[in-house]
Amino acid sequence: MTESPVIRPYRPEDRPALDEICVRTAHNGQDSRPFYADPSVFTDTFAAPYVHLEPELAFVLDDGAGRAVGYILGTADTVRFAERFRTEWLPLVADRHPEPSVPPRTPDESIAWLLHHPERMVVPELAAWPAHLHIDVLPAWQGCGHGRELMRTFLTALRDRGVPSVHLVMAVANKPARAFYDRMGFEEIAAPMDDSVVCLGRTTGHPDRL
Repeated sequence: MTESPVIRPYRPEDRPALDEICVRTAHNGQDSRPFYADPSVFTDTFAAPYVHLEPELAFVLDDGAGRAVGYILGTADTVRFAERFRTEWLPLVADRHPEPSVPPRTPDESIAWLLHHPERMVVPELAAWPAHLHIDVLPAWQGCGHGRELMRTFLTALRDRGVPSVHLVMAVANKPARAFYDRMGFEEIAAPMDDSVVCLGRTTGHPDRL
């Protein structure tokens, strides 16, 4: 008998599935493979460093048979995370994705630039929202309430650690994601960002009301 989907803590053996989820949702919520020569630059920038540095804040949507089909991950302290990204994570992957020229010339180089500049995460205007997150769910598992459950789990974990609020940065072009975050109680934050992205934030209070 097939078990029901469940939200559970990330396990090291989930890493291949996590990488796949990231790649298949990285291009404005769509599959990045048609647009990037090496989509692993996304996983090495936006997914793997979080489970390497703060695995206790990584949760997956398990399809009921042990396979991760979605995840939410992040950090409780963006400033500290950026520092650890520079000193502990970047040396592990820098050779795989060399620092690009300025300005970047290809889509891959644009993401590699983000990889090599973790200090970009530290924005003074976001100090009141010290945590940040990334959430991705495979298309076949979207629209069923699983994203809400992942968000509730992550916000509860932050609240239990005494973290008051959280932010995220998303592509303006990803309209479905913006609608989801609006339903989750996120509001736009005035912060200096590229026109292609927007910053959203919310408190960690009352995740049970999502």
